[in-house]
Amino acid sequence: MKKSISLLALGALSAALAACGSAEPASTEARPDTVEVPADDALEAVTEEPVSDEALEEVEGPPAVSEETATAAANSAASLAAEAEAAAAEAEAAADAANSALDQIGDAVDAAEEIVD
Repeated sequence: MKKSISLLALGALSAALAACGSAEPASTEARPDTVEVPADDALEAVTEEPVSDEALEEVEGPPAVSEETATAAANSAASLAAEAEAAAAEAEAAADAANSALDQIGDAVDAAEEIVD
């Protein structure tokens, strides 16, 4: 009895689902609704060509850098890089010392546990 009710319900749902469909492809008059659609609609009335802004053309670029200034900047950057490398080496040495100290503490804890056991 339960199987026949389940099959009957499944058949009714299949028929209802089939009745909702149509033979026309979905893309016949579909237009994707994205942010470009409102932007395109807003720009349809614009027929004027863009014009250049003369105020922007008057702006000059940055001043040229002399060779002395460039050399000084390069030397300063090299000095800072050397300081950074020295600091990194110092930090690595400190980390190695800390790891060594932790290893010694671990060894001491192991020795204490052996004594207790």
